Parts: sequence; C-alpha cells; structure tokens
Amino acid sequence: MQPTPAQPKKLLDHYRDHIRLKQYSPRTEKTYLKWVREYILYHNKRHPKEMGAEQIRQFITHLVVERQASASTQNQAISAILFLYRNVLNLQLDQSLLDFTRPKKGKRVPVVLSKEEARAVIAAMKPPYKLMAQIMYGAGLRLMECLRLRIKDIDFDNHRILVYDGKGGDDRVTMLPDSMIAPLRQHIERVQLLHKKDLAKGLGTAYLPGALEKKYPSAAKDWLWQYLFPASALYADPATGIARRHHIHETALQREIRSAAKIAQLEKRVTPHTFRHSFATHLLQSGYDIRTVQELLGHKDVKTTMIYTHVLNRGGLAVKSPLDQE
Repeated sequence: MQPTPAQPKKLLDHYRDHIRLKQYSPRTEKTYLKWVREYILYHNKRHPKEMGAEQIRQFITHLVVERQASASTQNQAISAILFLYRNVLNLQLDQSLLDFTRPKKGKRVPVVLSKEEARAVIAAMKPPYKLMAQIMYGAGLRLMECLRLRIKDIDFDNHRILVYDGKGGDDRVTMLPDSMIAPLRQHIERVQLLHKKDLAKGLGTAYLPGALEKKYPSAAKDWLWQYLFPASALYADPATGIARRHHIHETALQREIRSAAKIAQLEKRVTPHTFRHSFATHLLQSGYDIRTVQELLGHKDVKTTMIYTHVLNRGGLAVKSPLDQE
C-alpha cells in the first residue's frame, strides 16, 4: 500500500511554528494568531499572498474608525500582521504604502494607592488572592510575573524573589518582604499537599518553558517546578493533551481586586498593576534612589521609572508650590 501523503500545513500552523521558533511567549502566540485570523476574515478570507500594504492599511483603519481601538491594540495588530509577511510568507511589502506612522500611546499618570488604601484593599481579599496582592505590592511584580512564580523562585534564606522571563524576556531579583515569610511558608505547605494528591493519581505535571520538558522529562513533576499559585482545576495541555495543573487565571485575581476595592470603598480604579505603581511610588517617597527602584521593577530605561516622580507628594523635583511659599 502506498503511504498516504502528508497533508500540507495550513498557513496558521506555519505561523504558529515560526512564532515558537522565535521563542515568543504563549500569550503573544495566542494574540498574534488572533490578529492574523481577523485580518484574513476582514478581507473575506483572501489569502495574505494576494494582499499587501494597502490591505493592511485598510484593516488598521477599520480598527481605528469602526472599533475605536487603542494605540496599543493597533500596534499589536500591526506587529502580528508584519510578522506574517516578513517571517512566514517572506514577502517584501511596498514601503511607500507601508510608511504609516505607528500610533503613540499618550502619557498617563498611574493610579497610586496610599499605604492605608493598599492595606485596606489587601485586607478585604480572600486567600490565596490576598497573598498574591501582597507580593505585587510588597515586591513590585507585574500581574503575570506573580501568577507565573514557581516554588523554586522563592528564596527564603536570602529574602529574595527571583523573577524569570519577565517583560522583554529579562530575569531579575526583587525583595521578599519579611512579613510575608510566615504566610508564604504556610501557603506552600498547602500547595505541596495538593501536589502530592495529584502525584498519587498519576498526575502532578506543570507546564515547562521552552524545551525544558524534552531536556529534563521528569522535571515537570518536580516539586520545585510547580506553580506557587496553582489553579483549583486541571486542564488539558493543547500541545500534548496531558492533564496539568496550571497557575490561577489572571481574570480571577482581577475580579477579586475589583471586589476588594469596592469593599474598601475606594473611589479609584484599582487593578493588579496599581499595586506595582504603589510599590514604586512609596519606595521613592521613602527616599530610595530611582536607579534602585528601576532595578527592582525591571525597567530597561530609567525614563520609564521617572513616571512615578509625577505622583510623589512633593513632585519629581521637590518643587514647592508658590501658593505654599512664604
């Protein structure tokens, strides 16, 4: 019998392969695929090879005019579509038509909580979300950096939290607040019991980044590689079909923070990132050097950290208002 010829890969499967070859994050992969699908559907399923810069302009115009997409959303869509043409289709687009200006995000002063407000919101939260908010406020972590923490990333002896593959793919070290050591140890004991129950059922694997699972097949069940904040339910890994225990979903933490802010009766829009903003601002208010704060936050450019000087009580340059001057 003649072997059945392999079916040619679909365009989006090729796209996914190239994304993974570049080692983009799973979230970026999902987002980029979404935008390429929308681009193709907008043009009535025409193959991208039959289209070019003019069709990209039409699609982005549609996002701006009809969907009123933000600058960051527009940039995301542009990046995803250009990746398709440059890396997957290997097509050179007409630069004269492609020379549209990328939208710039306007400067925004971040929402910052006072120390009392931050503590009030955290006090109104239920475990394990309370512990997660404490980490974001106490160590300056981003939402996904907190959710992706593994057991091995908590260094109790040196009072450090190790953040791997943060924004921009960088690693960094930040502090582990002394007040969190006891509750974190108790939390980890509960997580370990859950992991042991999973192992007893023949489960207990966590997702491993990159090619680590192929290189170290047993590491996925290793206690140190388990998520610090595991989800309550298992999920089937779409790539392998293996039942795994992933981390808590970001929407669950976002909901809990919104609910706690209402309980605390705050008239501010409080999100997970608000705790990171408050962490940076309160350190600067306490007199810490801006370069130190930059390093703890993982900012590549000190200009990004400088935004927090705009929300200090005394202003970025300690300027005294003429109204307050004698």
